[in-house]
Amino acid sequence: MCLALPARVISIDESTDTATVTLGGVNKVVSLALVENVRIDDFLLIHVGYALNKVSTEEAEKTLQLFAEAGLTGNAEA
Repeated sequence: MCLALPARVISIDESTDTATVTLGGVNKVVSLALVENVRIDDFLLIHVGYALNKVSTEEAEKTLQLFAEAGLTGNAEA
């Protein structure tokens, strides 16, 4: 089973086609090779270091809340 979590973009490095995302206070650099037109504050679905696609803020918050309720994350904040 694969699991992708929504994370918010906090910075973008166009020279390496990567972004730094944050989720629950943890920052991670991810590849943007599979997603176009990413901007700071966008939410991306992240899986094994790759952004798979963009999701709306509402969808990201709803998903994070469900993960938190299921005990899969520490909290629902992004």
